Amino acid sequence: MHRAAPATFLIPDLELRKGLQLGDLAKLVFRIAVEGGTVSVERMWVIVRERIPGGYMGMLDNEPDTIAENDVFWLGAELPFEPRHIIAVDHANEKSKLAASAPPPIPWDRA
Repeated sequence: MHRAAPATFLIPDLELRKGLQLGDLAKLVFRIAVEGGTVSVERMWVIVRERIPGGYMGMLDNEPDTIAENDVFWLGAELPFEPRHIIAVDHANEKSKLAASAPPPIPWDRA
């Protein structure tokens, strides 16, 4: 998206995207398949839970608008992501640090 429209779709500096810590928030773009075979695009915040090889393990901090609540991808879903996926960053606060330290409601299958 940034390459297609660099003047209107800004992204944080790579060093900032690579240096996130526990509780920091990263905004990611999600392409979500919805009924009827269409795809919805949503920008949502993810709380950084830990660093993993190649990036981060995070936890979704939004409820998707285009799908119904479910047990796979919803508020609290744990998911891996890389610095290249980040479109915005916000620094940790007490609430996000607590959420990052708690067990995720929907854990990622690490098997």
